Amino acid sequence: MQKIFVTGISTEVGKTIASAIFTEALQADYWKPVQAGDLDNTDTDKVKRLISNTKSKFHPSSYNLKAAMSPHAAAEIEGIKIDRFHINEPETDNSLIIEGSGGILVPLNEEDTMFDIIMPDYKVIVVSRNYLGSINHSLLTIKWLLHKGYEVSVLFSGEENLHTENIILSKTGVSSIGRIDEEKEFTKEVIKKYADKFEGILRTL
Repeated sequence: MQKIFVTGISTEVGKTIASAIFTEALQADYWKPVQAGDLDNTDTDKVKRLISNTKSKFHPSSYNLKAAMSPHAAAEIEGIKIDRFHINEPETDNSLIIEGSGGILVPLNEEDTMFDIIMPDYKVIVVSRNYLGSINHSLLTIKWLLHKGYEVSVLFSGEENLHTENIILSKTGVSSIGRIDEEKEFTKEVIKKYADKFEGILRTL
């Protein structure tokens, strides 16, 4: 049984698509601890639509916030404070994919960040996408996690850029589990294709 936390170097880098692929590959359960914004079409809803297997279960978020903002700000608008001790990992006998919100240092409240809900037994996959500044964002994210003692791998999304990717890998020493290419559309069939591709790698993490 594996527990994999999926984070990104920024927003809109492909965490939800990656989470769907990993969920399908391992026929794992899926959990998004904090959902901020888009409550009519949550990340859980999106992943559920992309999964083909019937084994995966989808666990409810601990917090569902209306505003598409940093969780601490979205919660403040609603007059609540996120308590990380109320973010409880769901009980399951299956592998579990946990999708973070934004990057690892996105604040949950005045004291805690997304990093504080990454449990010691989680393995972390960082989704990196090439853009101006992505090398710095990738190195900061990965090196922070390594410094804190986590097992870290990186998944690249989007068009290949070897200048960017090679420097990230050489400066961190982490392994790449592969790439999600630019696709016209992410359908169940496309997700299954990537799931079959990554299954063996994920099972050896």
